[in-house]
Order: sequence, then structure tokens, then C-alpha cells
Amino acid sequence: MITAPDLVVAVGPALFEVVVRGRGDDEVRDVFLADPQEAATGQPGDLVLGLGLRDSEEAVELLERCAAGNASGVVLRVALARDPLVVATAERWLITLIALQPSVTWAHVVWLLRGVIDRAAAPDSPVAGDAGVHQELFALADAAAAIVDAPVTIEDNQSRVLAYSSGQDLTDPTRVSTIVGRRVPAEVIAHFRARGIFRRLARSSEPFLVPNGPNGIRPRLVVPVRAGGEWLGSIWAVVDGPVSDEVTAELSNAASVLALHLLRLRAQADVARRSAIDRLRTVLRQFSPDTTVDVRLPPPPWRVVALGSPSGYDVPQQLDLWESTGRRHGWSEPQLADLDGTVLAVVTDADGPGSWRWLRRLTVDLAKDAPGTTAAAGGRARGPADLPSSRAEAIELLGLVRRGTAPGPALRVEQAWHLLTVHRAVTSLDTTKLDGPLATLLRHDIEHDTDFVDTLQAWLNYPGQPQQAAKQLHLHPNTLRHRMKRIGEIATLDLSDPRERLALQLQIAAVRTEH
Repeated sequence: MITAPDLVVAVGPALFEVVVRGRGDDEVRDVFLADPQEAATGQPGDLVLGLGLRDSEEAVELLERCAAGNASGVVLRVALARDPLVVATAERWLITLIALQPSVTWAHVVWLLRGVIDRAAAPDSPVAGDAGVHQELFALADAAAAIVDAPVTIEDNQSRVLAYSSGQDLTDPTRVSTIVGRRVPAEVIAHFRARGIFRRLARSSEPFLVPNGPNGIRPRLVVPVRAGGEWLGSIWAVVDGPVSDEVTAELSNAASVLALHLLRLRAQADVARRSAIDRLRTVLRQFSPDTTVDVRLPPPPWRVVALGSPSGYDVPQQLDLWESTGRRHGWSEPQLADLDGTVLAVVTDADGPGSWRWLRRLTVDLAKDAPGTTAAAGGRARGPADLPSSRAEAIELLGLVRRGTAPGPALRVEQAWHLLTVHRAVTSLDTTKLDGPLATLLRHDIEHDTDFVDTLQAWLNYPGQPQQAAKQLHLHPNTLRHRMKRIGEIATLDLSDPRERLALQLQIAAVRTEH
């Protein structure tokens, strides 16, 4: 399922902007082209595109008809979408209103949106996936190569190769390495960065020539690919020297077409990611024999790991941060989802990227430079039915690590079973209804400004070791013995009974947790 606001997030701000969110939860299943001369305005599940509207009155009429037909949303050109009368109408009828930038044709909008909607409807289908877009990118690369009469690569804004033309054997070793490795080599990126190439790509839409460089790097004509001011990628052509203005202009036109393909590719990838996260959430939240497990997990056993990030990141940012970090360190398919405000990972119990051992080492390394980076692993899950309980343990353990009750930055439940046991017992106690000797000592401490509860806690922490207990309190052992004698006079207790000692320790821990 994908909603109209989800579509805007998937495509990005380069083309669309949500002006009025409306109900925001209506599924989009198709795109409907509205004709102002006809009464039809689609049906539930349609995202209506307002073509040929001349003024705000026609836009208002379209919105009212779409609201009556329960359409999922309306897309208008930005000038109409921001008209106060149009905005007020959308708000009154609670219909999602989306503004379309003027730089793209309606035909391209239909192509772009239908590709994303198809991917959302069948995220695992190769037909609805991004294979078709990749094929079109290779065709665009060949078309660009024909324009400039030189071998071409199409790269995203992370210097990853998305497509390339034929004739690459006529280039240089750097281009060959780029295609084989599917990204520009690190030393070449460093060379281009030092020359300010990427700064220029990020700021300008104008094509420019990069002169030859070390190690046989031949000149390149670079054409930035942008949409709505956003830098999406670039076209790189290996040329012999300056290129005519006519060729440069044609390549710029090709770049505008390419921008829509890159937007669609990104949007489809985002939809597929959202779908995978939703499916993983379902399995982690609750499992029943009727649950369909359509998550691509590695072979069991697994562990669910609750992940923490440095302060300042919200949950979506934490999810993005852990995903990019995992991929950068070799985890090709991170199994990550956010659930109830916590980022969760499903890892294997083996070794290598995507395992608990690997994630533990990574967390320890990251925490050296980014305090607050934590990972708490629940117990083994030998099948899908065990995942929810492993998740609950991981979240509980992460809370102890964050509070400093359990050691971090990376911990698994088997190493902290005693801490979890005490935590569960302590949190089940109602400190407003304490009874027994501890309640008496607490009242005495408040009324007489004494420290008998602290004294008793130290005595219980070091059974049979009065010197150690006294050292913790910075007292002489004789002073400690005197205080313990006074405690026995104030409250009735039997410290020779192990159950009474345990009960007192749990009550004290509960009081200390409250404060």
C-alpha cells in the first residue's frame, strides 16, 4: 500500500510538494487524468492529475468533485495548488493536495507515478521493479553517446555507475575500472574532489569540461542531472577535447529526460525499502501460525537486536544511519525496521556481515567516536515464532544499557540475564505501597535526616564483609556496626533469613530506581 504523501516522499521534493495533507491515509492504486470538460473525476484509489485548468475556480470545482468521488488526492501545477482559495477548499474537504513543479510534462508525471505505484502494488515483481528503468538508462546512455560521439557513463550523486554506453574499450583504464567496479575508484574520486568537480556538480546545471589527469585519465565532458534544483547524478563522456555548443545543448536536453528516470529509480527503490520494512515489522510485532512469512531472512537461528544512536537523531534518521553504516561495512541486505520508536535489526548467530558478532564489533568501534551508539541483542530465535520474544528482550536490555544499569555499548541477553531478572522483579513492585522494615527505615531517614537505608544497602551488598561495606560508606567499621545495631532497634528484621535479605534488596532497588 502507498498513500499520496508516501508517493511524494518516494519521488522527493524535486517535482512534488504536499500542500494539504488531507486524510493522508487513502491508498493510491492508479493515476487518473482529469479533463475539465468532463464530469468524471476518478474513483477511490485514484490520484487525480488536474490537466488544462485555467484558473482557481476550475481547480476548486475539480477538488470538490474529487472529494465527492473519494479520490485519494489531487495534483495541480504549483501556482494553482498554492492559491489560497484552492488550499482552503482542499482543507475543508480533507483531500490531499499536491503541487507539481512547472519543469516537467504531465506525460512524464504519469510515467513516473505509475511506475512507483506498480512497484508498491507488487514490490517483489521483476516486472514492477526497477529492471525496466535500468534498461531505459542503458538506452539513454547509448543515445547520449551518439550525440557526443564518445563513450558515456551515467552515475548517481554518490559516484555509482547506473548505466554505460557501448564503446568503452576506447576509453582509459580509469573508465574501465569504474565500469568493472560499478563505481568510480576512490583515488579518482579524490582527484576530482580536489579539483572541485563535485562542488560544481552540486551547485550548477551547466555542462563543463574536466581536463586530463594523472595515470592516463582522459578529458571528460560532465553534464549535471538535476530536477527541481536537486542534484540527482551526472553524465560523463570521455572526449578528446572541447565539445561544440550544439552538442552540449543536446546533452543537456538528454539530462532533463534522464532526471525523470533517476527520480523513478529512486522512488521505486524507496517503495521497495518501505515494503520490506513493513513486512519485517509484521513478523517482529506478533507471530501466529496464520502469519505469512514473506521476509527475505538468512538461515536461522537469528537474534533481534535493538539499536541506539547518538542523541540528536529521530527514529527515521537512526534507521537511515544504521542502514547506510551496515552497507558501508559489508552488510549487503540489512534486515532493519523501526517499531514503537526503536530501530531493530535481525542478525544471524553465525559470523560475517549481518551476524551478531560482526554487529557487536561494529558497534564497539562506532561508539569510540559516537557515544550513544549501542546494540542490545535478544535471545536466539530458532524460527519466526521466536522473533517477537527476542525483540521484547532486546528492547528491554537496550533500556538497561541506556540507563547505565547494564554495561555497553554492545550486550546480549545471555550476558545480562541476572540484570534482567532483577529489573523485572524491581519494576513489578509498587513503591507507593511499601511495607515491612524498609518502610519504617525510610520514614526514619526522612524525619531524622539519617542514612540508615544506605547503611542497610551497603551491608546487604557485602554480606560478611563489614570492612568493605564501611569503605563504600566512607565510615569506620565500628561506626557501621553501631548503625546496624540502631537499625535493629528501629525496625524488626532478620538478616539471617536469605529470603528477607533478597526482599530488602529488591525493595531498595525499586526505591532507588524511582529516584
